[in-house]
Amino acid sequence: MDKRLPKKFVSQQKEKLLLEREKSLKQIKELKEQDPFSDPDHASDNAAVDTDVREQVGHDTVEAQIKDLEKRVKEIEAALRKIYKNQYGKCQKCGKSIPQARLKLLPEAAYCIDCEKKLRK
Repeated sequence: MDKRLPKKFVSQQKEKLLLEREKSLKQIKELKEQDPFSDPDHASDNAAVDTDVREQVGHDTVEAQIKDLEKRVKEIEAALRKIYKNQYGKCQKCGKSIPQARLKLLPEAAYCIDCEKKLRK
């Protein structure tokens, strides 16, 4: 890493990441409870076709949201592991320092801006 991040900053980021992880896990739990398919009577309720379609669309939407949140939780956990290994703020691709301003906006950032742009192409 080019330079070390201030301990206070890393500590603040750790707290932010822990809160975001808990928030995301809570959202996942709530979404699973809202999933129309979570109702045990769903399979045998003989609902009208339009109800089945609405339930399917609702389920698909919930599943997509859960998938996005699970991805975010994994990114947050990876950032937390980096903190515990004293590697936080280091680009996963090139090894250069990720700017503090970027980390402040996106605490789970794994790449510097240049590498992120290359990965998105």
